Amino acid sequence: MCCAAATVRQYDAAVTSRAELLDTLNRFAERAASQPLTLGEVADGLGGSSFSLLCIILSLPFLTPVSLGPLATVGGLTLAAIAWQLVRGDLAPSLPQRVRAIEMSPRIWQALLATCARIVAWCGRISRPRYRRWVDGVSGARLRGFLIIAAGLLMAVPLFGLPFNNALPALAIIITCMAELEDDGLLLWAGVALTAVSAVYILGVLVAVMFFGTEAIRQFFA
Repeated sequence: MCCAAATVRQYDAAVTSRAELLDTLNRFAERAASQPLTLGEVADGLGGSSFSLLCIILSLPFLTPVSLGPLATVGGLTLAAIAWQLVRGDLAPSLPQRVRAIEMSPRIWQALLATCARIVAWCGRISRPRYRRWVDGVSGARLRGFLIIAAGLLMAVPLFGLPFNNALPALAIIITCMAELEDDGLLLWAGVALTAVSAVYILGVLVAVMFFGTEAIRQFFA
């Protein structure tokens, strides 16, 4: 019991730099290979970056051109709910107990965390601290929260079979979260632009369905 408690505590420190962030992700991947790892333990262990990292991890499975159907609806609403906690000023995301208890296989955890680490490393090469007033403080947190809510709700729109209707909002969420991790206001505006593109695409298809019907849309994408 004592050893187990010590293992959990090593992830409790707040993440304050890219190097510490990558080290934390690598530790999670190593731990998942040897013992069960729950979503709650990951959320608790991400410290000061818990909102951004948790949203990135939850968005990664949706970076596929194929629609994931009802799973995307559930995922989008979950992301929007987490982002609302950020808007209202919570210090860390609060997950329902059932969600906290979710365990995934070591292969899935390693794939998600490894991909997340690659995204963090890639963004680190193209971004730098700039225009920090857009990402710092309460106003920055609220702006990110509203963007993630918008993208999450777009992801939740049940347009099953529409290509990229999950991937575009998911990518917008990841870029928005990376803006906070990199203190990069310009990257945040890239998230704003991608959220707008997602909205135009998804809402445009909805309007087209209203006027031309689903069969015409299927033929167009075919």
